[in-house]
Amino acid sequence: MTETAIPPAGEKEVRRLDRVIIRFAGDSGDGMQLTGDRFTSETASFGNDLSTLPNFPAEIRAPAGTLPGVSSFQLHFADHDILTPGDAPNVLVAMNPAALKANIADVPRGAEIIVNTDEFTKRPMAKVGYATSPLEDGSLDAYRVHPVPLTTLTVEALKEFGLSRKEAERSKNMFALGLLSWMYHRPTEGTEAFLRTKFAKKPEIAEANVAAFRAGWNFGETTEDFAVSYEVAPATSAFPNGTYRNISGNLALSYGLIAAGHLADLPVYLGSYPITPASDILHELSRHKNFGIRSFQAEDEIAGIGAALGAAFGGALGVTTTSGPGVALKSETIGLAVSLELPLLIVDIQRGGPSTGLPTKTEQADLLQAMYGRNGEAPVPIVAPRTPADCFDAAIDAARIALTYRTPVFLLSDGYLANGSEPWKIPDVDELPDLRTPFATGPNHELADGTEVFWPYKRDPQTLARPWAVPGTPGLEHRIGGIEKQDGTGNISYDPANHEFMVRTRQAKIDGIRVPDLDVDDPDEARILVLGWGSTYGPITAAVRRLRKDGFPVAQAHLRHLNPFPRNLDEVLERYDKVVVPEMNLGQLATLIRAEYLTNIHSVTQVNGMPFKAAQLAEAVQEASRAQ
Repeated sequence: MTETAIPPAGEKEVRRLDRVIIRFAGDSGDGMQLTGDRFTSETASFGNDLSTLPNFPAEIRAPAGTLPGVSSFQLHFADHDILTPGDAPNVLVAMNPAALKANIADVPRGAEIIVNTDEFTKRPMAKVGYATSPLEDGSLDAYRVHPVPLTTLTVEALKEFGLSRKEAERSKNMFALGLLSWMYHRPTEGTEAFLRTKFAKKPEIAEANVAAFRAGWNFGETTEDFAVSYEVAPATSAFPNGTYRNISGNLALSYGLIAAGHLADLPVYLGSYPITPASDILHELSRHKNFGIRSFQAEDEIAGIGAALGAAFGGALGVTTTSGPGVALKSETIGLAVSLELPLLIVDIQRGGPSTGLPTKTEQADLLQAMYGRNGEAPVPIVAPRTPADCFDAAIDAARIALTYRTPVFLLSDGYLANGSEPWKIPDVDELPDLRTPFATGPNHELADGTEVFWPYKRDPQTLARPWAVPGTPGLEHRIGGIEKQDGTGNISYDPANHEFMVRTRQAKIDGIRVPDLDVDDPDEARILVLGWGSTYGPITAAVRRLRKDGFPVAQAHLRHLNPFPRNLDEVLERYDKVVVPEMNLGQLATLIRAEYLTNIHSVTQVNGMPFKAAQLAEAVQEASRAQ
């Protein structure tokens, strides 16, 4: 973090920084996610580049004041291009002792800590194992600590509103937001408008929150404890010209599905069952009936995908959203979609497993499940976005493959991408691809006697896709179901030779999918390549930048298409002495690459529910370069 002093304006000094990492942390009822969201929105409107990391408990309401109940929101914003939420916070806002204890290990020496002193009483401290107050025992001497009685100040600021103390205390997160907004010169108008909209039915609550927000700002302006405020200039050089907005991965993915339906001129049908961290997509798509979106909240995962596959049979772009446990339940119907050869998108927002696992934490451990998690030979293409904004493009790409090749497609996002956010350049609709796919309209085969008939499994010679015949079209009646079909006619067939032909043909169709060649970023003709997929893109790229800045030559490539792999992947792998593959699993991509290309892979793995840190990956790459 580069710091530049600016001559004081008025009584307080203003310092200019190139980047800042802030972490809001408190009890799961303290509104930390809302606080972080609002600070992020104002930062986006100011023009900084940013990246966020929300982190919250799996329980709907964990016991108050306990370590399992801590919720946090980390935001990294800068005057230049950034890629991750940051390795360690420069500022920690701790609303209670549990928040301090759960996060202090991540805070570097010299960083600022703002603590709500009202919560550092005997009982809350005892809940998390503090025998003495960390504000008084010297354990925080290495940090710049700002003790602030947030609760007391908030209650005092809201006296005129006639609220109970409990109601007034709920606004302490807005007091903290106002204080941080003053410290970093964030705009305020958007937050005030947001609060009045959010609480439009309770205007007294809206005005109380606005008052708490303003009180926090004024406290920063007047208190002697905060003698310095900071400015982070807009990242004007980081963005090409265009219109931008802040967007989360799940929202970008939802917009991508809506756009795909528009580009294909098809209704989008979502059959889904709520599951963390995918539920936001169901919530968002249900708001867009005006774009031809039909959303169905099914009674379970199996019903959700069954309805989506039925919609695909009926001529819609079928979509089902889930996470790892739901994929397991959907596996039989995915196999049916492979057999029926119909377009279907399976959106898997990966989370920590196995079983229920870590519902609110991130992982990349569903790759092999997506690749092989069905009975029989049932190949399915796999597409993985790399950033929250990239979820939009990845959704359109997955729809392109599903519609062109008449196949179910896995779209593998994860909790880090789903809940994280970054600036997104709103695309020009005219520049998006045309996804329109013709339906079968009449006979496509002539029998030996000259009779024209419809064969549901007569394939396009280029794509091997079968025709898409909407039910109810005269003359196009045909069988569907999971029993093996005869090539061409679609009649039920138990013939061994036909089954082998159909299995190999379905595999050949997936192998033949056209995907772009893998781009390699290698300005220095390095001998070591870091190869990633999915959400590891940000930490890998940040690590590669660090290494190059230190004079360490390293190449980088990132896979979007995991089945089939890009055709030039073999050639790319052969160019490097060592290939490092970081993954948030125990080495699933590394396993696939070793099996496919017989290449020696240096696997770097992590399954702690959190994304990699850039410094951690930079060190891992250096260690790999020294390994024999």
